Amino acid sequence: MSFLKRSRPQLPPEVHQQLELVKGERVLASAVDKLTGAHVVATTWHLTEVATSGEVTARPWHEVDAGQWEPQTWTLTVTWIGGGRPGQWTFGEQDTRLPETFHERVRASIVLAEELPLQGRAKGRVVVRRDLQAGTLLTQTVLGRGARADDPQVQEAVARTRAFVEDAVGLQ
Repeated sequence: MSFLKRSRPQLPPEVHQQLELVKGERVLASAVDKLTGAHVVATTWHLTEVATSGEVTARPWHEVDAGQWEPQTWTLTVTWIGGGRPGQWTFGEQDTRLPETFHERVRASIVLAEELPLQGRAKGRVVVRRDLQAGTLLTQTVLGRGARADDPQVQEAVARTRAFVEDAVGLQ
């Protein structure tokens, strides 16, 4: 029985050098943004953008809130825990495993997620994530539209849900 062996993505040497990978970190997939020329690289521990200017932005997988892949335009949009400007890259049709690798790495970082029991349209969740590099567990509260951190109902729901998920994974 033979198995297809996936080759590692080939990056230009100067881009690979700019990644400054640490011991144990590997490049899993990459693609080039057709609009900016930036290289978007998925490693075992980070989602990294290497801009044509040489600026490198690496974010650990546990900082990804959500991602959306639009197959018609080959566009990946990423939102981050804590807000901030979403990342968005359009790749055009390239031979890349970046969308699948993105999905797999984000899923690998999620240990447990629980929706907040909120009234009305307010939404939020508490998530236990694994820092894939350090192996440590982190508890994150993600408030959606309509949920205000200063609302006593939200604070109570967060406290109860946080205690529940932390107990469930042995953090308490």
